[in-house]
Amino acid sequence: MGKNNYFQFKQFRIEQQRSAMKVGVDGVLLGAWAEVSQVKTILDVGTGTGLIALMMAQRSAAQITAIEIEQNAAQEATENVVSSPWKGRVKVLHTSFQEFAKTSSQKFDLIVSNPPFFSKASKAANNERTLARHNDSLPFDELMKFAPALLNGPGSLTMIIPAETFAELDSLALHNQLYLKQVTEVQPKPSKKANRRLVQWSKTKQEVNSDKLVIYENDGSFTKEYIALTRDFYLKF
Repeated sequence: MGKNNYFQFKQFRIEQQRSAMKVGVDGVLLGAWAEVSQVKTILDVGTGTGLIALMMAQRSAAQITAIEIEQNAAQEATENVVSSPWKGRVKVLHTSFQEFAKTSSQKFDLIVSNPPFFSKASKAANNERTLARHNDSLPFDELMKFAPALLNGPGSLTMIIPAETFAELDSLALHNQLYLKQVTEVQPKPSKKANRRLVQWSKTKQEVNSDKLVIYENDGSFTKEYIALTRDFYLKF
């Protein structure tokens, strides 16, 4: 997915010539899964091409701030927003999450992030892809540290993460008074174990809901559940 210079969705188009990280299943999953009912303000951390911010705009009436540390990606995200039907509700800022958290007085009902995953893996050849893939510039502990101060009282932090990092992040969240609300285990196929988790933490304690989602059948076709989740976006559905 997403190897072309653009990706066409039903209501918007993502140009991705300059952004290091292209449209992928992880971003689409998060954009389609995040709870947006009654949400009025959203912060998208590490927006990349602007994909998740635009999915949030399509699914809600919220005002959305999208931040991106890498300049080429921030410029491309801005262009994608301007070309979309929601340019009046989405703004892109070229800044780091840490700097934004220290200087912003705005509070958000929802923070979404498809964060850089890799901390020990070999670095990519170009600096832009390194920024996009590795969490040196946004360590998980700093994301969890600053997020609560940016959230409104009942606000939530929603992320897609590697399955093996869930225990670490949930511990960091709890340490920063963020409480698990919803978790979905994502399996590539029925025959494979979960490799991603969609997770929502909230500033208020409540009963935890958990389920699972399988993306592909063993024959390679998409499952009915994945189609139902993403049908408002993919042209082929």
